[in-house]
Amino acid sequence: MTVRGKAGVLRAIGEPFSIEAVDMLALDPKRVLVRTHASPFCSTDVKNWKGQLYKIPPTILGHASIGEVVEVGSAVDQVRVGQRVVVPGTPECGRCYYCAIGEPWQCGELFDLGGIYPDVARGDDGALISCAGCVGGYAEYMSISENQVFPIESDLPSETLSMLGCGITTGVGSVFNIAKVQPGESVTIVGAGHVGLWIVQALRLAGAGTVIVVEPNAARRELAGSLGADHLLDPAVDDSLVRVRELTGGRGADVAFEAAGPAASQELAVRAVRRGGRTVLSGFEIGGAELVLPQVETALQSRRILSSQNGQVHMRSDLQRYAGMLERGLLDGAPILTNTYPLEQLDLARERSGSYTDVCGVIVFDH
Repeated sequence: MTVRGKAGVLRAIGEPFSIEAVDMLALDPKRVLVRTHASPFCSTDVKNWKGQLYKIPPTILGHASIGEVVEVGSAVDQVRVGQRVVVPGTPECGRCYYCAIGEPWQCGELFDLGGIYPDVARGDDGALISCAGCVGGYAEYMSISENQVFPIESDLPSETLSMLGCGITTGVGSVFNIAKVQPGESVTIVGAGHVGLWIVQALRLAGAGTVIVVEPNAARRELAGSLGADHLLDPAVDDSLVRVRELTGGRGADVAFEAAGPAASQELAVRAVRRGGRTVLSGFEIGGAELVLPQVETALQSRRILSSQNGQVHMRSDLQRYAGMLERGLLDGAPILTNTYPLEQLDLARERSGSYTDVCGVIVFDH
């Protein structure tokens, strides 16, 4: 029987989403049908809506989600109907080159597709509709590879747990898995949005020393301070690089995190660390953008520049562990989840994300 549900379809770049009923395609043997509970509206999808990351309409955006399995393909053996599952931005197939060498955050099931994503639904006009990023979370139903759904045991609300699949994994994983921040280390964070604020929280759990946040938005600076940042710099007023060095004994921070996107923010993060320091980059501005780095600081001063893709987490273990941290109050989603929206207000969520009104707005579904 064909499953029919509403979806926010990107029919044309830069045009309002089409909220329409679509028919889900029959499941391939290794795919799973998930009834969507909640999906964050991430700044990445603002870029997707603008056409800056080469998504091809008609498509359903939303690259992280949570929901309930309602149907499984004939060869699925990792999840069962009725399970609550997180659908993160990265699969773990366990078989590709990257999974085999212990780097599942670069899983070929996503990154070897070259931006051509599976078709999952058909519109009433007959057009096939793809799921951008292999998720398509802005819809009542998602058709997902069994390698990209992960059961979760938690009593927390879905709008909180939906942030596990992107912001929490990227922010917390960047601190613990990539930078491996040690107690007492000084840290600079460039950008206090969704990812940067999870980094602030994770740093306190790691026992970091001085935490400096560089952020132009006053409300976000204030929020970063309430979550534990020690020094809040406004780049429109402060010479950020000079101030970071003043606050770290003239050396620069031990670790810097970039969570803003523009190339200038990434260059600042690289320059803000001491000789031998570590910089973790997680943002991007637009597809095809280039980053220019200073030669001497990069090549001769032992700085390490590290890349974060979903925090380099192992989804099958880290997602449940991070959920436990939320349950115990070690991580707090309340200050970051600023609004919830029904699917019909998808464009409002996009506008508020793009204008930095929301730190994280979440699309919620009533079934």
